[in-house]
Amino acid sequence: MDSSKTLVTIFGGSGFVGTQVVQALARRGYRVRVAVRRPDLAGHVRPLGTVGQVMPIQANVRNLASVERAVGGASIVINLVAIGYEAGRQRFRAVNTMGARHIAQAAKAAGAERLIHMSALGADAQSPSGYARSKALGEAEVLAAFPEAVILRPSIIFGQGDGFFNRYGGLARLFPVLPLIGGKARFQPIYVGDVAEAIVAAAEGRVKGGRAYELGGPEVATHRELVQRVLDKTGRSNPLLPVPAAIGKLMALPFAFLPWAPLLTADQVDLLQTDNVVTDAARQDKRTLAAFGVAPTAMDAVLDGYLWRFMKNGQFDRQAA
Repeated sequence: MDSSKTLVTIFGGSGFVGTQVVQALARRGYRVRVAVRRPDLAGHVRPLGTVGQVMPIQANVRNLASVERAVGGASIVINLVAIGYEAGRQRFRAVNTMGARHIAQAAKAAGAERLIHMSALGADAQSPSGYARSKALGEAEVLAAFPEAVILRPSIIFGQGDGFFNRYGGLARLFPVLPLIGGKARFQPIYVGDVAEAIVAAAEGRVKGGRAYELGGPEVATHRELVQRVLDKTGRSNPLLPVPAAIGKLMALPFAFLPWAPLLTADQVDLLQTDNVVTDAARQDKRTLAAFGVAPTAMDAVLDGYLWRFMKNGQFDRQAA
């Protein structure tokens, strides 16, 4: 496949993971169509390639007709769209499940050669979490419509601009005590650049389709240990206050009425009660990051590069260290 003549449509390509994927594909010469709800807010992806190589277009995964227009002529389709909390018309079923179905159906109808769908570790149709259930159902819809699809299930993703370590850094700067929900839950954080490389490898057909791959980094740590790492990296000593799940759900109630992204939802409390690590079955079947030929990046190799912003004196503390 001649990459310079190959068109890739990426749904959600202007986000945290998407910009990394766009850049990686552009470097390899692919033409990239970035399908987003608001193309006027996605201008930052254009400079990731040469003039005219990267083009934002309008598409809403809840609208099948717009999805069909977005995949027209594309040889490779990548779906990175997902929501972690519900608001307005953005519901788990509408976006994480039916949106995934729309993309898979449209990609198959358009004759796309490959479909890569990003799900999440912990996707489970029996989970108490609506998010986890919707991701599992989305996987099923994708494979039903496009059986050769490659499904990726990453653990929490870290890197500049992430929503986990940056959030705790900000909270540590604002509050003297940090509530900790699900402190014993285990995670296997993976670097955003490694996820992007795995997606590109899948797009280039370097792994077998029709299966789900579980992506985790080189280190497993509990929720408490990860929060403590943020505190250590930022030179802070905020006490961690364990909070039972029931109390956590009560704490989440007022956030549901805020006009911006909530700090905590009841669904996230449910998610924090279970581990988020690569399973033994995936390792035995070689359905891990190793299948993509990507060496996992350690957290300590990356976190220092952006968590310094949350030190008491910012870059001056960093220079002193």
